[in-house]
Amino acid sequence: MRQWFQFAGRACRGLLAVRFASGDSGDRLPADQPGCSGGRHFGMKDFEDRFWSSRDGLKLHFRDYPGPGGSGRPAILCMHGLTRNARDFEQLASRLAGRWRVICPDLRGRGDSEYARDSASYVPPQYCEDILALLDQEGVDRFVAIGTSLGGLMTLGLATTICDRIAGVVINDVGPVLERAGLARIKDYVGQGRSYPTWVHAARGVEATHGVAHPGQPLDFWITVAKRIMTLGSNGRIVFDYDMKIAEPFLAFDVDDMPDLWPAWEMLTDRPVLVVRGALSDLLSETTMDGMLRRLPGAEGLTLPGVGHAPMLDEPETLAAIERLLARVG
Repeated sequence: MRQWFQFAGRACRGLLAVRFASGDSGDRLPADQPGCSGGRHFGMKDFEDRFWSSRDGLKLHFRDYPGPGGSGRPAILCMHGLTRNARDFEQLASRLAGRWRVICPDLRGRGDSEYARDSASYVPPQYCEDILALLDQEGVDRFVAIGTSLGGLMTLGLATTICDRIAGVVINDVGPVLERAGLARIKDYVGQGRSYPTWVHAARGVEATHGVAHPGQPLDFWITVAKRIMTLGSNGRIVFDYDMKIAEPFLAFDVDDMPDLWPAWEMLTDRPVLVVRGALSDLLSETTMDGMLRRLPGAEGLTLPGVGHAPMLDEPETLAAIERLLARVG
């Protein structure tokens, strides 16, 4: 299924000229119902919940962490992984807020964004088109892209269309070449639709799936992860906070049909770039990361020991590296 990755040589805008109506699988409470989301908003918020509209009519959500007015600094755009949402970046965004404006969108079908009725729109070109609409709405002329996994691939997609607006890049555990083992592991769990009676049960379930990437972590760690990626469903059970239909185009994707993403990567030259990799990653190999750094000699590489796919971006070494990159952006 080549279109799942079809970026290069084509603009993201208008790739899917089909009208989609918004839909919901019915397994979660409405986003505007108080108390609907198990781990969503604790205590005082340092961000504003805001929305934008996709070109096919979906109401999409983003967290807007304010920055200093009139600083001239570019915004920071944080793009999450396949089954994740804006809450993945809550610690990083809170750290940077006030000094930088940080925008953390929920991609369509995740978090507080509406679900698409047609699963064919759950593909990176459409996600890129949605992000372009968000940037246009907010008048963001320049931004630093921070992308984890799918979000990193979206960064490459945006590089093919609006590279001049990208002031810096953090790519988290993904690259132009994807390892089969990592793709197979993700395909094993995406779209499974499991539910749990308590947050402890949910945390243990998440650990069973992702423990290989974060070995030896305590229960508190897994409860935090569960509350980032899950929510309280309408039946009172804890469910994953995404449309299970996002799995359909992903499961049909064959890595042999993947286009050459190296030209998109090379477009990111002449700007600060950081590549983060978990030493245990089964999606981004050491060989691919080495190739990325060779092709962009000014890029910084950071490998985190004892971590797989994907680093949380709240590790001390990662936070320090992101601060170094932002210092170069200015």
